[in-house]
Amino acid sequence: MSNPLCLHLVSDATGETNYQIVRSCLVQFENIKVKEYVWSLVRTHNHLEKVIAAVKENPGPVLFTLVDSFLRERLEGVCQALDIPCLPVLDPTVNALAKYIGRDFHPRPGLQHKTDAAYFNRIEAINYTLAHDDGRNIYDLDNADIVIIGVSRTSKTPTSLYLANRGYKIANIPIVPNVPPPDELFHLKQSFIVAFTADPIRLVEIRRNRILRTKHCKEIDYLAMEEVRKEVALVRRMLARNNWPIIDITRRSIEETSAAVLQHLDAWKNNHV
Repeated sequence: MSNPLCLHLVSDATGETNYQIVRSCLVQFENIKVKEYVWSLVRTHNHLEKVIAAVKENPGPVLFTLVDSFLRERLEGVCQALDIPCLPVLDPTVNALAKYIGRDFHPRPGLQHKTDAAYFNRIEAINYTLAHDDGRNIYDLDNADIVIIGVSRTSKTPTSLYLANRGYKIANIPIVPNVPPPDELFHLKQSFIVAFTADPIRLVEIRRNRILRTKHCKEIDYLAMEEVRKEVALVRRMLARNNWPIIDITRRSIEETSAAVLQHLDAWKNNHV
């Protein structure tokens, strides 16, 4: 396909649902060029007509999350006349759930973004995680849901922030050669502890790229393969002594690493009931 594929993402809320679904779908196709038109907070006839005008000018599949039946019918009718796909991305799942549990649903736009208790819990989790990044504020480490430990450049911070957005309070602590971990780490009762490691070759590569970006050229041991191997071995010995799980992040995305953390967390909770 020489010309980019036009995708219209239409939502009566933030559009985040459409965005995430499209991201998951597009990675299945190689070498595809896409031009996205994102239409959020579409809740009026006038706004929808602007969307329709853009669809006519730049035809392409429409993915929508719209609650209002008039807006849905209008958009679907136009797309049918233009002979382009018009996909209500949540309908199959919501309808299947409603059928299974035997209950009607009451659609309202943007319910997943409402400022309820879960929303404020998530904000609290994000604030806690930011305040406990890279070994800071260990005095209240026992308030963390999850404590992530590991050597430098094992994606502790981005994984922590990803999980914080899911509502988990995360503290992460770097394991540094010749620097004892904080004593508090070994006395936690209510917090789940997990360690990150990675292949030493990959770690050296990541660290070298960081050094080049930051121009910190004096950190010799930071890049020495033998020293990196010692760091990884140190973490593994610590885990063996304390029976903490370990996750190798070498070939994992942040999302995959986070999923692995939550799997270990569930297992830990089941053993601590």
